[in-house]
Amino acid sequence: MTKQSNALHLDQQLCFALYRASRAIIRAYAPVLEPLDLTYPQYLALLVLWQQDDVLVKDIGARLSLDSATLTPLLKRLEEKDLITRRRGTDDERKVFIKLTAAGKKLREKAGGVPLAIACAAGVNVADNKQLQQVFDLRDSLFDLASKLEEN
Repeated sequence: MTKQSNALHLDQQLCFALYRASRAIIRAYAPVLEPLDLTYPQYLALLVLWQQDDVLVKDIGARLSLDSATLTPLLKRLEEKDLITRRRGTDDERKVFIKLTAAGKKLREKAGGVPLAIACAAGVNVADNKQLQQVFDLRDSLFDLASKLEEN
């Protein structure tokens, strides 16, 4: 087989490798997040808020690369769970601010073990600094790749 024909094999596609890895990681999160009563997208939104509370919906959307049509129902469900509050801006009612409730802040403590559980599920020996560094390097490479593609 020639190089050119191999380039069109499914297993040669970076996009497919990323797709498979993304689906596998999201599936791995489900049983870890279930005791917290969170979905993976809800967990991501909370990660943003645990890093910086009382932010605009549009800023959460920008950070997660989600549009408001996807983000709004997700935030409504978090509000129904009493993990966040939503309030309109006083100077501009089009602005909607999201703030953690006491329960949302407390959930951060309970979620503290999630990254370790996912690393273990992925077979990473967290006591091995070399393996951890490889995971961090992969993460950084993926962020770099995403940034380059978003520039175009």
